[in-house]
Amino acid sequence: MNPFINLGIRHDIVNAISELGFENPTPIQEQSIPVLLTGSNDFVGLAQTGTGKTAAFGLPLLELLDFEENHPQALVLCPTRELCLQITNDIKNYSKKMGNVNVVAVYGGASISDQLRQIRRGVQIVVATPGRMLDIINRKAIDFTKVKFVVLDEADEMLNMGFQEDIDSILSTTPDTKKTWLFSATMPAEVRRIAKKYMNEPFELTMGTKNTGNANIEHEYYIVRARDKYAAFKRIVDFNPDIFGIVFCRTKIETQDIAESLMKDGYNADSLHGDLSQQQRDKVMKRYRERNLQLLIATDVAARGIDVNDVTHVINYSLPDEVENYTHRSGRTARAGKTGVSISIINAKELGKIRQIERGLGKKFVKAEIPTGFDVCEKQLFSIVHKIHDVEVNEQQIEQYLPRIMEEFKDLTKEDFIKRFASIEFNRFLDYYKNAPDLNAPIEEGRFDRERGERGERGERAPRGEGGKSEYTRLFINLGSVDEFNRGDLLGYICTNGKISGRTVGKIDVKGVYSFFEVPNAESEAVINNFKGVEFKGREVRIEVSGEGTSTTRSGGGERREGGHRGGERREGGGGYNRSGGGERREGGNRGSGNPGNAGFRDFSGKRREDRPERKRRF
Repeated sequence: MNPFINLGIRHDIVNAISELGFENPTPIQEQSIPVLLTGSNDFVGLAQTGTGKTAAFGLPLLELLDFEENHPQALVLCPTRELCLQITNDIKNYSKKMGNVNVVAVYGGASISDQLRQIRRGVQIVVATPGRMLDIINRKAIDFTKVKFVVLDEADEMLNMGFQEDIDSILSTTPDTKKTWLFSATMPAEVRRIAKKYMNEPFELTMGTKNTGNANIEHEYYIVRARDKYAAFKRIVDFNPDIFGIVFCRTKIETQDIAESLMKDGYNADSLHGDLSQQQRDKVMKRYRERNLQLLIATDVAARGIDVNDVTHVINYSLPDEVENYTHRSGRTARAGKTGVSISIINAKELGKIRQIERGLGKKFVKAEIPTGFDVCEKQLFSIVHKIHDVEVNEQQIEQYLPRIMEEFKDLTKEDFIKRFASIEFNRFLDYYKNAPDLNAPIEEGRFDRERGERGERGERAPRGEGGKSEYTRLFINLGSVDEFNRGDLLGYICTNGKISGRTVGKIDVKGVYSFFEVPNAESEAVINNFKGVEFKGREVRIEVSGEGTSTTRSGGGERREGGHRGGERREGGGGYNRSGGGERREGGNRGSGNPGNAGFRDFSGKRREDRPERKRRF
């Protein structure tokens, strides 16, 4: 008998989930389902991603709602389109042996008229992202006065994305008698406040320690020079021939740049970020779920809600700003009790961040070494050997070709045949990694490699030329946080209009009504000229050399007070959240041509164009 029966789930639902492979409830399901089935408590559930939270609230909803009534009785709010679709499909699958269960997914990027049509036909469960849900409410196209249950899934991420006001507005249309169920992977203070605001003495369930990571995930970090980061990343991928991973970048620009470079280098990769249309996102995710993609390059926001089985590695190409975001990233692997690896590629100055994440997770990270070229070749060789040994032979189909095959190889000994067959792929890696340099940063842990003059992540000092003179020019731009720019957005705007590669831009310092950024001395004049005639929201964008023409930040000799530029700095307004100020760079950025890529994972399909900016919200 399926153990879900003992939790109080009826037979037709259990039969449906048994066909989906549900054999035993996960800890969060085992603990939460009996509580939620009473329907009498508000509820707070804290559990890591990949632990089965959708079934934990979806199965009780199917038990508690009256499906003879065709009006909204349950509302599930979640942060992203992908998660919205995933929850909707899961609930439909759980209820496939029931009658008259109507579930509607409401999310941006799809036809609102189709969604309104489904709502008018009758719906009991609405799964929605806050922005589109509020749009439909404002059209007075839905009635939530009879809603019995509201589920806030991934509540921490909804708040991180700035949906607090939208959630307030949506919940104000629901009755006070409803029960609110809140699920979250982490419990920052903001989630605690939302629980107090919307709930009355909720039942609280914490699986594991708050804000800790999945125990089945191994955490590793590699210290490399900034200029070797991409090469080191490729070598890590090549050292793991069967990798099926998600690579996280901080900005949409970096995401697209890395994906395009990987595709040019022969890897089967693609990007997922907020500037893609829904159709493009669906196409990328379909390829990834079907394992036609080996590497998915994504931003934090775009990757939320990705529930793909058997992700082996999560790679942090750029570390996130918050420990909670790292927890969410690493939670994309080791799902449903499986194991996984979370890798971070850092420079020496980011060791402090690693220590901070270690303290937040309560888990020690392993400092790993970038494999040598010989190590990669050896690993690839034996991967080929294992694939040959384990390949399934279609005896019936290949039998007709065996005489010709045997004739072709009749002059070869068994040993010669094996050597030649294994060398088909091995030789490519042997040629590529011949004389491969050591990519591990030769520095002591916790110290910056001043002797080599390495430049770390964006915002750190650029290298100096002879005589201590900065090789970067510091420029002033009359755009800042009041124009809803953050550093990533401003980088994209500078690259697009200044016609400069993002990898050459140095420190970016965003102020209230203006900002500063650094470019190589040789490119400063071209950047200034390229901005001539550029306008932002009807006003001219002005670029000027700051100070004496070279950057002095952290370089000795003192820095000019930035408040003194043009009569002092005005008081900063409340900066916006992640609003893009310009088009995205379209740069191939091939950092390492001639890479062999991975055997069996080649994809040279053409690139698509991104044409739909993601809707952003303020805190």
